[in-house]
Amino acid sequence: MPTFVYMTRCDGCGHCVDICPSDIMHIDTTYRRAFNIEPNMCWECYSCVKACPQHAIDCRGYADFAPLGHSVRVRREEDKATISWKIKFRDGREKNFVSPIRTTAWGSIKSPGDYAPPSADAMKSQQLAHEPEALKVDALPALSPDRFKQGLV
Repeated sequence: MPTFVYMTRCDGCGHCVDICPSDIMHIDTTYRRAFNIEPNMCWECYSCVKACPQHAIDCRGYADFAPLGHSVRVRREEDKATISWKIKFRDGREKNFVSPIRTTAWGSIKSPGDYAPPSADAMKSQQLAHEPEALKVDALPALSPDRFKQGLV
């Protein structure tokens, strides 16, 4: 479900603009409020919902079931370090989901600049940077070229 902004709650801080991976959250230059310029292109990652300190961003229901009486509310609870989802179904049932904002401690993940640059051999490899050591395994499973299937069976 794409996101939308409650203009009366938004203070134009820009956190949603900074975090949006599809670059569709913008700040209106006249009113200094955020808005989603292209809801159809929303990745539905809800990063903007999680980042908004004013709880001004919500999820818009799809047209095929929104008129049927459902609702979805997302709430960032920074003091608890959680994101809460409240789903209300058409028949009146409600479900509440709570998940942590982060699954790792702040500062526990190294930034890309903290890793050594890959060697020339690593650049020719099919593995991603720092595999398999970053995955904490000895080796990744791989097929040798003679085991590849050729042609249709």
